[in-house]
Amino acid sequence: MNERIWRVALAGNPNCGKTTIFNALTGTRQHVGNYPGVTVERKCGTCRIQDLSVELVDLPGIYSLSSSSPEEKVAFRELLHGEIDMILNVIDSSNAQRNLYLTTQLAELDLPMVLVFNMIDDAEKRGLEFDFEKFSGFFGAPVITTVGFSGQGIDQLRDIIYRIAHEANPPRPVKPKYGPKTDQAIRALTEKIRELQRPETRRIPARYFAIKLLENDSEICSRPEFASLLPEAEQWRQAITTRNGLNSEVLMADYRYGVIAGACREAIHVSNDVRRQLSDSIDRVVTNRFFGVPIFLLMMYLVFMFTFVVGQYPMDWLEALFGALADGINAIWPAGQAEFFRRLLVEGIIGGVGGVLVFLPNILLLFMAIAFLEGTGYMARAAFVMDGFMHMFGLHGKSFIPMLLGFGCSVPAIMATRTIESERDRLTTIMIIPFMSCGARLPIYSLIIPAFFAVRYQALMMWIMYVIGVVVALCCALLLKSTLFRGEGEVFVMELPPYRMPTLRSILIQMWERAVMYLHKAGTLILGASVILFIINTFPEKTDFGATGEKLAAVEQSTTLPAAEKEAAIAELNGEIKAQKLEYSTAGRLGRALSVVLSPIGFDWKVSSALIGAFAAKEVFVAQLGVLFSIEDAEASADSLQMRLRQAYTPLQAFCIMLFCLLTIPCMATVAIVRRETNSWKLTFFQMGMYTVVAYGLTFIAYRIGLLLGIGTTFLS
Repeated sequence: MNERIWRVALAGNPNCGKTTIFNALTGTRQHVGNYPGVTVERKCGTCRIQDLSVELVDLPGIYSLSSSSPEEKVAFRELLHGEIDMILNVIDSSNAQRNLYLTTQLAELDLPMVLVFNMIDDAEKRGLEFDFEKFSGFFGAPVITTVGFSGQGIDQLRDIIYRIAHEANPPRPVKPKYGPKTDQAIRALTEKIRELQRPETRRIPARYFAIKLLENDSEICSRPEFASLLPEAEQWRQAITTRNGLNSEVLMADYRYGVIAGACREAIHVSNDVRRQLSDSIDRVVTNRFFGVPIFLLMMYLVFMFTFVVGQYPMDWLEALFGALADGINAIWPAGQAEFFRRLLVEGIIGGVGGVLVFLPNILLLFMAIAFLEGTGYMARAAFVMDGFMHMFGLHGKSFIPMLLGFGCSVPAIMATRTIESERDRLTTIMIIPFMSCGARLPIYSLIIPAFFAVRYQALMMWIMYVIGVVVALCCALLLKSTLFRGEGEVFVMELPPYRMPTLRSILIQMWERAVMYLHKAGTLILGASVILFIINTFPEKTDFGATGEKLAAVEQSTTLPAAEKEAAIAELNGEIKAQKLEYSTAGRLGRALSVVLSPIGFDWKVSSALIGAFAAKEVFVAQLGVLFSIEDAEASADSLQMRLRQAYTPLQAFCIMLFCLLTIPCMATVAIVRRETNSWKLTFFQMGMYTVVAYGLTFIAYRIGLLLGIGTTFLS
């Protein structure tokens, strides 16, 4: 017999701390995906409360159950079809009056509900005092107070979930009244909906659908099963408007706000010693029109400094680990047996995948820092500060949120543009997001910057790369909004949550999710690409090395050369032979053909060859360089890839490599999502062409100016 699973939905406004409560209840027993057919994130998790198995669904942050946004649509569909047994309505205690509007709508679902007044400590610091017994009476739901980041109240929350789950007839929330005429209309439509005997009404009461029909909700009114009721619903809407002078939607909202205002007046009191909020004091500085942008740029610089300084140590450990692993395999492998498979394992897989995995600490530290800034509430301020600045470039203020996501990965960032109402602004944002320096480019920077720039310049160089991406993106947005997507911008309203200290648990969960994603990518796409790259780097295999081969044979047979000199000569000649093999291979030939076009921007055939694999995933660029610069003999293998790169290129060339990788055609996953979101191959190919022209043009200018002025010709110490 299958165990009964109690399904609990967490619902609340954005920034109410709902996800913190979700993490506290589920821990690591959760998984993340997208709702079918839409790009809104779906989080589910499980927990055990004594003998009760609970599945928790973290609904998107919403302000109401209308259909005005993708988040609200998917939240309603989850509640309608998800067989939810109970709702945890998470409320920001500091903004209870605003948060409770959603509560009045959730009450109409007639599901057992618990009001979770979260961040109660913040509210008390503001001098707010609550009578939760009155709140419970007004809304017909028990109240639990919590402080999500510290775990306060979580045990009580578990207890009440368990108690309600075992009650034969758990209490139902109180439904608002909407006035005589409206209540009459609700009763009439409710009866008609019951007569339809729809399966939806077995879980959600017919009254709820009647209210939605009276509110002219697009999601409900478009459902074919209610088509026969639309004329009657329209008649009731007209009757309500005639009687009250307001349309039914506005009237019902007014009644809800009236219920909320009355409850808050009775149950919330403000003490006389309310002092100005710390958040307001900080915001006077960080959102200042003059200081806001410099502070944001400084914060990003500090993030990159933290990434490099702290990340260097675990990077060195991982590099040493993979080096020791390669040396160990070479040492135990039987000499002369299955040489191709030995080289595939050592040079292809360890050199390729291992060369990418060494940068995992940098990626985790970067996203830990960003998660910390998001948790404190600062990133919302960054979006607010950048809004006015972005309007100078013709962008909608909401575009900054997907652009911020672009620092992680372009794919979810592009999907997040669906929250932008203006089609022109949405398409413009999609076109420029891949200019934002995504996490896949971080291994490229983490490889090249320490190789060519001293420690004191490393954070600055990383900061410069990110700033270049933002500047180029904004300039292209201005051009697109002046030509292809010309049109007026829209007003941007941004909620600024109070500053809070994020929980270590939530930050670690986000780091864990990022690590799993990166390791999955390294174990699938990058592993496959590394094997393919090794094969095209190996075949066709050159066997005749002319004078170099003859010289090597002579040195090996020599009995007069001193041992040290003979060993150095053999190593040098083996290196020349390896280079000839690589040039003769398929990758070498492709790289040479491409280098004809790329040599004016400072790229040789090896860099040109690595760029081919980068289209699959940007990290593959590092994997390909790791294969191309792998050395067989034991002495040279002690040299790291960074040392080999420093011997082959100048800092100017290194900067141009990073610049081109930043601005060139995005990875194939991004191209695919652009095609899906724009529904246009023309725009997709236009974007690829635009990125190619911008990358080549700006890299050409940077390289030629550098050569002309003699900049970057030596290591910056």
